[in-house]
Amino acid sequence: MLHNTESSTRSSPTGATSLSDGALMRLQGLFSSPEKYLATLLNCSGTRILDCGVETQGTAELGVIMADAAMGGRGRTDLISAEELSFLSNIWPECPWPVVQVCSDDPVSACLASQYAGWQINHKNFKAMASGPIRAAIAKEPIFKKISRREQPHETVGLLETNQLPPESVCHELASLAGLSSRDITLLVAPTKSPAGVVQVVARSLETALHQLHEHGFDLERIVRGMGVAPLPPEMQDSLAAVGCVNDAILYGGIVQLEVTGDDRSLEAIGPHAVSSYSNLHGNLFSHLFKQANQDFYALDPALFAPAILEFKNLDSGNYHRFGLISPDVIEKSFSATH
Repeated sequence: MLHNTESSTRSSPTGATSLSDGALMRLQGLFSSPEKYLATLLNCSGTRILDCGVETQGTAELGVIMADAAMGGRGRTDLISAEELSFLSNIWPECPWPVVQVCSDDPVSACLASQYAGWQINHKNFKAMASGPIRAAIAKEPIFKKISRREQPHETVGLLETNQLPPESVCHELASLAGLSSRDITLLVAPTKSPAGVVQVVARSLETALHQLHEHGFDLERIVRGMGVAPLPPEMQDSLAAVGCVNDAILYGGIVQLEVTGDDRSLEAIGPHAVSSYSNLHGNLFSHLFKQANQDFYALDPALFAPAILEFKNLDSGNYHRFGLISPDVIEKSFSATH
């Protein structure tokens, strides 16, 4: 059963030594003043739940906190105007929307061990896309066999992208999978269409690039740091439109820059395959494709889920490599359809 709770009696870590620690440290201000972000702190059989947009309004700033927590404190998210990014003027000189920027000095841990929505919860009448440090605590996904970033935290944090608050059964199941008690789990919950939900999804531009590189067999340990930006869609009320816009923002306007080591030839070989234009579905509004796929992400071409542009800076050779292209006309069509 869910009910309001004034405060939490659980202590927070004093130093972020794990993804879970990093997320909990980033959430301290939200725990103490959820009303500041139009969020609600709830308790579900001991599990601490932050309603970030299901039965509450939530804010874009709340989405920034969610995105940082999703990366386990190993990345930083900012909402900024396009004019503030000098490099963007060379690629997209007239970007009319604010952008969501994400930076990380440990992007493999931040994005693939934590932020990536690695599995879908499908529990009776409850469905959600799950992400966050809880993935590294559960570590059942095949990707953890390659990135070797499993963790055994004392407490952990998960994000649920859904328009429902989780029932007790889901809270207990997640705790069991993580090897923890229900009271050691914190869940941040928001639907895609909410202000916080939009920001935390658009903040996954860097993650999409790393996931594509992983799928194509790139040595992820070559990645030293990364940065991604994508335009922020306007507020919307329709769930399908929201899913379409946040994906279009990354697929057609997402720009990712990676600092890497090693040879240039492998970068030239893999780059064209790690951008959204490699997919034969490229150019279509995501909402249309999603409808055709009966709203099943897994029925779509996996190659589509990539940034519009991927840039490598080779720290060993000093060379730059750029692949892909932005599609402002597609984004304009997508974003204008929300009004």
